[in-house]
Amino acid sequence: MSFSTLGLPQSILNAVTDLGYEKPTEIQKKAIPVVLSGKDLIAAAQTGTGKTASFVLPLLAQLSTEEKNAETHVGRKLRGKRIRALILVPTRELAVQVEASITQYGNHLSLSSMAMYGGVDAAQQKQRLIWGIDILVATPGRLLDMAHQRALHFDELEILVLDEADRMLDMGFIDDINKIIERLPQVRQNLLFSATISDDVRALAKRTINNPVEISLAQHLDSAPKIEQWLVTVDKGNKSALLSHLIKTLHWQRALIFIETKHGAAKLVSQLEKRNIKAEAIHSGRTQVNREQILNDFKSGKINFLVATGIAARGLDIGALERVVNYDLPDQVDDYIHRIGRTGRAGASGEAVSFVSKDNFRNLCAIESRLGHVILRKEFDGFDVKKVVPISILNYVPKNKRSENKSTEKTRR
Repeated sequence: MSFSTLGLPQSILNAVTDLGYEKPTEIQKKAIPVVLSGKDLIAAAQTGTGKTASFVLPLLAQLSTEEKNAETHVGRKLRGKRIRALILVPTRELAVQVEASITQYGNHLSLSSMAMYGGVDAAQQKQRLIWGIDILVATPGRLLDMAHQRALHFDELEILVLDEADRMLDMGFIDDINKIIERLPQVRQNLLFSATISDDVRALAKRTINNPVEISLAQHLDSAPKIEQWLVTVDKGNKSALLSHLIKTLHWQRALIFIETKHGAAKLVSQLEKRNIKAEAIHSGRTQVNREQILNDFKSGKINFLVATGIAARGLDIGALERVVNYDLPDQVDDYIHRIGRTGRAGASGEAVSFVSKDNFRNLCAIESRLGHVILRKEFDGFDVKKVVPISILNYVPKNKRSENKSTEKTRR
C-alpha cells in the first residue's frame, strides 16, 4: 500500500515523497482514512510507529480542502486570535517536534502553525496569535494561561487532537484539559492518541469524544521484537561504575540514559565526566533554551550520551537511536515500554539495557509479565552483586495483591 491510496491530496503526497517516505505504517494505514472521513477517533499506538503523521497528514488535508473551497481561492482568512485546529501535548519538546512535522508535511500548503508552551516569554506567542493560526500545538498550562488573558478564542475551532493523552494525565493535566474542553465548540472533530488506554484515558475520552472509531496497535508492540533487551543486576552503589565500564568495554558510541531524578541526572553526568565520558542531562529543571540546545547537540552527535529524567521519555524525538539505558528501572510498566520505544524505530534494530537492583524485583516481574518472557541477564567481571536479584516469576503477584485476590475469591465462593 502507498500513501496515494489513502485519499491524501497531491500537495501532501509531494511533501511525503520529498521526505523519503515510501509506505505508510500500520497506524497511518488505519487512522488516516478515519480522520479524513471526519469521524472521531481513539487510537492506541506506541511512540515510533509514525503516530504523528497519522493525524497531522489528514488534518492538513482537511484544512487545505476547506482552504481551496474558500471563496477567495487564496486561503481562508482567520479572524484575529482564532485557531482552526488544536493539538494538545504533554511537553515542550513534543510541542516543538509536532509543529516541525506540520511544517514539513505542509511544505506545499499555505497553512500556518505554531508551537506554544511555557518556560519562555509569552509576548512573542501573543503577537503571533493576533493574526490567527490555522494549527496550534500547545501544552495545557500555557494554553489555558493564554485563554484566561483572552489572547486567543476557540469559537472557530474545528479539530481537537489529544496527543499522548496518558502522559498528560500522568503529569496531572486533567483539570487543565477539562477547563480547555469546556471552552471549545461542541461541534468539532476529536482525535485522541495514547500509548495505553487506561481507565483514566477512557474516562477522558467518554467526556470528550462522540461515537469514536477505535484503533489499537499497542498490544503488538509491547514485546518490541526488533529491540534486543537485556539487563544487568547491580548493587545501587555500583551503577555509575558499571555504566562507564559498559560504555568503554562494549565501545558504545551513543546512548539515551533514563534516570528518575534531576539531582541524580546531574550527579551521573559528573561521575561520567570524571571517567572521561562526556555527557549532558536534560530535565524539567533546565531552561527551555538549554534543553533544546542539548537535544540538538545530541541529535547532531556533538554529545554522545544524554541523561534524561523519565518525564522526557515521550517528549524526545531522536532518529536512528541505537540504544537506551534504564539506569533506574521505572515503577510503571508502561514507562518501560515507552522508554525502550525510543530505539528500534521505523524498522531499525535497537538495544535496551536495564540496571536492576534487588529492590527493583517487583517492577522487573511486572515488566516481564507484560512482555511475556524473561529478559536476558548478562554478567560482567568485577560487578558481582551483594544483594542477589531472584530469577523473575512471570505470574508474580505482590503480597498486598495476593490478600486482595484471596478476599475476592472468598466472596465469589
